[in-house]
Amino acid sequence: MLLTHALPSRFLKPLLHHSSRSLSSSQTFTLLFSFSHSLPLSKPFLSHSRRFNLIPMTAQNPSAVDSSLDHVSDDWYSVPEIRLRNHWFTLPLDYSQGLHSSPKISVFAREVVAVGKEEQRLPYLLFLQGGPGFECSRPTESSGWLQKACEEFRVILMDQRGTGLSTPLTVSSMSQFKSAEELADFLKHFRADNIVKDAEFIRVRLVPDAGPWTILGQSFGGFCAVTYLSFAPQGLKQALLTGGIPPIGDGCTADSVYKACFEQVINQNDKYYKRYPEDVKIVQELVNYLAEQEGGGVALPSGGILTPRGLQTLGLSGLGSGAGFERMHYLFERVWDPTLVKGAPKRISYYFLSSFEKWSSFDTNPLYALLHESIYCQGSPSKWSANRIRNEVEDKFDAVRAAREGVPVLFTAEMIFPWMFDEIHALKQFKDVAHILAEKKEWPPLYDVEVLNKNKVPVAAAVYYDDLYVNFKLCMETASQIAGIRLWITNEFMHSGLRDGGSKVLDHLFSMLNGKKPLF
Repeated sequence: MLLTHALPSRFLKPLLHHSSRSLSSSQTFTLLFSFSHSLPLSKPFLSHSRRFNLIPMTAQNPSAVDSSLDHVSDDWYSVPEIRLRNHWFTLPLDYSQGLHSSPKISVFAREVVAVGKEEQRLPYLLFLQGGPGFECSRPTESSGWLQKACEEFRVILMDQRGTGLSTPLTVSSMSQFKSAEELADFLKHFRADNIVKDAEFIRVRLVPDAGPWTILGQSFGGFCAVTYLSFAPQGLKQALLTGGIPPIGDGCTADSVYKACFEQVINQNDKYYKRYPEDVKIVQELVNYLAEQEGGGVALPSGGILTPRGLQTLGLSGLGSGAGFERMHYLFERVWDPTLVKGAPKRISYYFLSSFEKWSSFDTNPLYALLHESIYCQGSPSKWSANRIRNEVEDKFDAVRAAREGVPVLFTAEMIFPWMFDEIHALKQFKDVAHILAEKKEWPPLYDVEVLNKNKVPVAAAVYYDDLYVNFKLCMETASQIAGIRLWITNEFMHSGLRDGGSKVLDHLFSMLNGKKPLF
């Protein structure tokens, strides 16, 4: 079922001797790195002018494993002021099975340099995208943090496995699985632990002499960076984190995350309504309208339903990102259709309904909903943590009661609830899968506190004091466990600081590491 490129047989033979043994995750890392260093990484092996046809990996065609290379790349191309080159890597779905035995997936990475620097020997910087379940943005020009990074780095934009061009797991592609159990078992391989292994697989094939590189992790990408520091620090020259220091406690830390998050959500709602007090009545009127409709909501263009609790999820990006308040306010400006014919019933505008569906990208990036709570799990299930914690504070987040009592309706934030898989059309077919993942206990470790306590990799992190998604207090608890980390604590930016002020943020973090900003 999976499509593949694979290593030539002469490269696989040293591995096959080891792959028959059962390996722990740390042993798998060691084996992969040792094996990768032994490869004769000549320029012809690393670069090809076109993609190879993908070869089915099937029991009837086992020789497919030996028929092509694990890395192909395209020629350079341009967008204004930068040059880009595409790379595809064929690598294991499950590293614990070994490079030969595991089914294969493809991971895509885009190499970016400033114009004229294509052949210069530049240090490498890997960007780890926020998520989970989102691909890297597609460069259209040299601007923001990317422009700053390209002044001295060769930047690698890796689509994390399952996103973008990396064996994308979409609403349509995941429908190929015959059962919820089969899909859930597949999805367990798409967390930070394997994203880091993919990054290491790529590093030793791209970086000259398999040297270490710098990583920049934004949001969930920062979580991945801390996993990297835990399990593969030898691959890192330095690490930059922006709005992405995760809780690293044993078990599932989701409960502590959402308990802290709900407190901050209430504060952000208060700020929103103070800036746009007229929206209090607009939202109350809309909630009452939805509650009075047959079925408790109105149909959305895709076939889902907009309910009062669904409306509250606008806070996911509206309350916590730069210009989010403004975007949400302007959306509410166009909530109602005008009355063109006397006596026509009041209706929510198509514009509003369509914009609501586009607000959260569940149709294009369903992995975000399916894997969101699992990013906090190590050996314990999440059991729909956000939903359980919300029930503890339901008196404050009951939208219908708030509207009827004339008090502000509070929006929620970065939380996934089980009822979303009933109300969001694109997610309906994955309801059973979501429940299986919420009850899954056997999640492997994502962090090694002992290794972090002894960290030697230079680390600098931007910590946003008012961050709605990555709680400040929890960040500080984790930071105290990472030896040598330097923190820039600021309320100048929201969670989207790298997007909103990328050049300034990146410059500040590098200055903390290169001595321009002394320790004291």
